Amino acid sequence: MPAAKRKSDGAASGSRTKKAKNAPDHTEAQELVGSLIEGDGDVEISPSEARVVAEYTRWLEGELAATKPKEKSLEEIQAAAEKLRNACVSGIKKQMAWKPTCKTGGAKWSYDGVCADPIIFGSMLNLDAAPKWKMHKYTVPEFEAFMGSIEASVRYDTLELCGNVNVRYQPDEGTFKMSGSYGALRHMNK
Repeated sequence: MPAAKRKSDGAASGSRTKKAKNAPDHTEAQELVGSLIEGDGDVEISPSEARVVAEYTRWLEGELAATKPKEKSLEEIQAAAEKLRNACVSGIKKQMAWKPTCKTGGAKWSYDGVCADPIIFGSMLNLDAAPKWKMHKYTVPEFEAFMGSIEASVRYDTLELCGNVNVRYQPDEGTFKMSGSYGALRHMNK
C-alpha cells in the first residue's frame, strides 16, 4: 500500500528561492543608472550615490563571473575525449555487418555525434588545440592511430576499415560526422 501524501500548507509555494533571498536590493542603483543614461551627460552624483552604483557594478560582475563555465583541467579534457572516442568506436563497430560490398571494400559506415567543446573534440583526434578545419580526410592508419583498431568479426572473416575516413566538425552547432568504408579482410587480400 503506497504511503499517504502530505498536504501542502501553501507556505512553500509563495516563498522565493534561496538565491533570491540572499540577493541584495539594487533598486536604488538601478534607478540611478537609468537616470544617468537618460540624462544629458552633465549629471552630478553624490559620493554616497556613486558608492551605491559601484556596489551594484561589483555585484553584477560577480553574477557574470558565476555564469561563466569552469575551465577544465587537462585530466578532465582527456577523460571526456576518451569517453567520446569509445562511443565513436562502438558506434562504428555496430554498423560493420556483412554485406556483399564487403568483398570489394565498398561497404559504407557513417557516425554522427555531438561534442559542444572543440577542445575535447581536438583532444579525441590527438590535436594540440581545437580543430581549425570544418572537414578533414584521414587515411585508415592515421585514423586508427588515435581511435584505436576498429575491426568486427563476422562468421568466417574479419571486417576492417579501408579507404579514407572523412571527419566533419561544426563547432558552432557542436556536431560532427565521421564516415568511410569497410571490407572483409580475407576477400580483399585475394
